[in-house]
Amino acid sequence: MAERYSSFVPGGTAWLLQRITAAFLVVVLAFHFFQLHFVNHAADVTFQGTQARMSNVGYFLTMVLFLIAGAFHGLNGVYNALVNQGLDGTPKKVVLAVLTIAGVALVVQGTYVALAMAGWT
Repeated sequence: MAERYSSFVPGGTAWLLQRITAAFLVVVLAFHFFQLHFVNHAADVTFQGTQARMSNVGYFLTMVLFLIAGAFHGLNGVYNALVNQGLDGTPKKVVLAVLTIAGVALVVQGTYVALAMAGWT
């Protein structure tokens, strides 16, 4: 039988965070979908409504955590998929640096937009 290979160390921090963010994303994505497709139908979503939702501290924090968890989960998944395909050495370090910079930029920009939507900038 073929041996299973994974770049994740079972029980390691990255392994644990990947699973925690997955569970968090499933729950918050369901909330987000329900909120923006059933409570507020797509045709009824307005800039003012978004500002009103984002001015609620609980909603704001949930959406910022959604952004952080999604960025980490996605970029960590891409990185580990590349490592599983044999990426190593200097290219591995370069990819890690590029993905880290991209993730930080995404979170900073997304947080700035969330703050602006909440009227806190």
